[in-house]
Amino acid sequence: MYHYSFLEMISFSTGYGKPLLIGVAMTICLAVAGFFIGAFIGIFGAWAKLSGGYIARSVADAYTTVLRAIPELLVIFLFYYGGTAAISALGKFLNVEGTLGFPGFLAGSLAIGICAGAQHTEVFRGAFNAVHKGEIEAALACGMSRFTRFRRIIMPLTLRHALPGLGNVWQIVLKESALVSAVGIIELMRQTQLAAGSTGMPFNFYMLAAAAYLGISTISGFLLQLSERRLSRGVRR
Repeated sequence: MYHYSFLEMISFSTGYGKPLLIGVAMTICLAVAGFFIGAFIGIFGAWAKLSGGYIARSVADAYTTVLRAIPELLVIFLFYYGGTAAISALGKFLNVEGTLGFPGFLAGSLAIGICAGAQHTEVFRGAFNAVHKGEIEAALACGMSRFTRFRRIIMPLTLRHALPGLGNVWQIVLKESALVSAVGIIELMRQTQLAAGSTGMPFNFYMLAAAAYLGISTISGFLLQLSERRLSRGVRR
């Protein structure tokens, strides 16, 4: 009986190379979608904490407190099964035949984004507070409109201070994407589990998955460093 080597098992022609690569792409798509959903929420959450009224601040405080206390896997289950129940109820109301389910990718992206939004809120809030008030006052003295002031002064300076924190949020989101396999999405971790179970080489495939996550993190960190250098041009260190 012929025994395949590990290199043959991960080949793109007869092995698991192509499915694993598709899993890597799915992991990146989930992480990117969740990250930007979280960033969108975080912008409004930071605004509510910084400039909102009592109700807006209370809602933002409750959101960040609750979401940072609940496990991410529980949020994914709530979105997936809650969404499936809602769609099924809507299908019955509309007399739609067949089984209806909430898309796993959408549930995973929304759940990751909702969880990441709490982290983004605090990152943006801290970054805005790090902007020197004199720079904003200088923009006011120059007669800039509110939109111009935000576009040319507040947003670039806030983003410069936020980038290190955003890098940490990205790492968290990337690792949280592995939890989405619990609702049937075949991303890198789920595909690794399938390959490990089918070949009887769990250590080899899990080490390969670890190397893939490390590679994504390393490339992401390099791109973030380039962004930090670009935004910090002309700033004395």
